[in-house]
Amino acid sequence: MSKNSVLIKNANIVNEGAVINADVLIEDGFFKEIAPQISAKNANVQIFDAEGQYLLPGVIDDQVHFREPGLTHKATIATESRAAIAGGITSFIEMPNTVPQTTTIAKLEEKFDIAASSSYANYSFMFGGTNDNLEEILKVDPKKVAGLKLFLGSSTGNMLVDDPNVLENIFSSTDLVISVHCEDEDTIKDNLSTYTAKYGDDIPIALHPVIRSEEACYISSSNAVALAKKTGARLHVFHLSTAKELSLFTNKIPLQEKKITAEVCIHHLWFSDEDYKEKGTLIKWNPAVKTSKDRDALFEALLDDRLDVIATDHAPHTIEEKENVYTKAPSGGPLVQHALPAVLEFYHQGKISLEKIVEKMCHNPAILFQVEKRGYIKEGYHADAVLVDLNAPWTVNKENIAYKCGWSPFEGTTFKSRITHTFVNGGLVYKNFKFYDVKHAQRLTFTR
Repeated sequence: MSKNSVLIKNANIVNEGAVINADVLIEDGFFKEIAPQISAKNANVQIFDAEGQYLLPGVIDDQVHFREPGLTHKATIATESRAAIAGGITSFIEMPNTVPQTTTIAKLEEKFDIAASSSYANYSFMFGGTNDNLEEILKVDPKKVAGLKLFLGSSTGNMLVDDPNVLENIFSSTDLVISVHCEDEDTIKDNLSTYTAKYGDDIPIALHPVIRSEEACYISSSNAVALAKKTGARLHVFHLSTAKELSLFTNKIPLQEKKITAEVCIHHLWFSDEDYKEKGTLIKWNPAVKTSKDRDALFEALLDDRLDVIATDHAPHTIEEKENVYTKAPSGGPLVQHALPAVLEFYHQGKISLEKIVEKMCHNPAILFQVEKRGYIKEGYHADAVLVDLNAPWTVNKENIAYKCGWSPFEGTTFKSRITHTFVNGGLVYKNFKFYDVKHAQRLTFTR
């Protein structure tokens, strides 16, 4: 579909804390005009009547694992970015734990080359920190790369950064946003050895949040926050999962002024430890899904702005891998296609407003990472947008799952809201379960 000229009529635009009914004109990939009434100026304009529907900025997902290069039996940048646009996610930031890992500038640029030719959504990547690559970290161009990712728990093998002196050096040396996975390695190892001694490899999945415990999370995240305060580093803590950790974050200052920020992921808002019985290892994530009390506290902190962003941590594995016994079943699951529909269920339940959803999934990731001209429906901004019908129920099943892995923890769930159209840089790329095999994606840039 051409992206030259698009006119969206009668849309309920959700943007900057308000819902207004207006028309939106898109030209050459940008929002050209937003006004109560706009007439088509030429015969070539594509007109979409959005009567009764809601127009949201395209979602920016700051944490995904698309598995390319090296793990492409699970997923590729092409397959997962395609699933993302079906879920209203028009921009993503992908993580460095691929094979090989993205811990040199050369490997980083190879991933950008892959995305440039294959991605359906706008893209950027995190650079990975290790115990011995500070020299490479200092070469990263902050205007062209989303940020730095550090694993402070053993989620990803040898990317664990466990040398305190190295950590302090990194925190002191870079102006990049440092995004961290916080779980304490020693605590997890001790817990795991206790239960392996009792059960062998076939540990009951219900013990996952006991092994990767609240304490493991808090020890690590509190240390990271203390180090950020000591060094003045810009810290973003990924996928908060416990009520206890929320004391580390503030809502007393606006996001633009925060040096320490945090996010929550969709699975920690949706599932609790009560779901392990039915879902098993399909909901095995690191950090673990914990109690319903934790889930409720996370939701409260999201609403009162201690938590700044909703992300997915999309991390697919094959169903065969996930069906292994506990110690061999990898952590992570696919989420980009279903995150926005899931959050819209919370809207239907009266838990969150549409304006707050847009703030946490579109505006705030753009603010936090200083993404250039995205995350808003504003004249002069890149035309990434999503049309949503709030009253068009559909059920997740094998036939409509777009992930390469072919499964979802939401299988069998009926969502009330449907993403009907997704526009990337003004081009229609998805419409009502149909993909257009065109790519309008661009590399994200940053105003730093």
